Amino acid sequence: MTRRRKDPLRTLTVGERRELARLGRSATAPAAQAARASALLAVAGGSDYQQAARAAGRRSGDAVARLVARFNREGLAALEPRHGGGQKPRYGQPQRERILREAERKPTPEADGAASWSLSLLRKALRAAPDGLPRVSTYTIRRALHAAGYTFQRTRTWCPTGRPVRRRKAGQATVTDPDAGPKRS
Repeated sequence: MTRRRKDPLRTLTVGERRELARLGRSATAPAAQAARASALLAVAGGSDYQQAARAAGRRSGDAVARLVARFNREGLAALEPRHGGGQKPRYGQPQRERILREAERKPTPEADGAASWSLSLLRKALRAAPDGLPRVSTYTIRRALHAAGYTFQRTRTWCPTGRPVRRRKAGQATVTDPDAGPKRS
């Protein structure tokens, strides 16, 4: 005999059921989201937590119980993964924007020591700036640049992707690709 559920799954709306079904059978959604969606659908279909966990390819019925409680509180946002442990992220959105502003600034050879940015020169400039980031690492800078759509080019410079500079008769022209958006972090 199973014990009584402390926090049973609330009634799903039509939109939530449709979104859970879409995520549960999606081949492109992250596997964790697909498993969570199929577990919630199994619970909504009348399965107990252990059966729902097995149906989603998981082992723990307790994890499904926590997922159900979180879904009751947050809705579809409960499917999104949260911080998975380790140190808390040190730099948030304002600091990443500060890194991008510094990378978009054209370096001067007199002040910065080079005509193009490298990760170590960006780190040096950010650490030395009065409104900068005194403990930023090159790894953090690289992640912020990649998340914003920048790539390291063969010319040893960081360039935004999706905006190539083309040579024309009238001079250089920046072409914007409408399909190339910045990556999501």
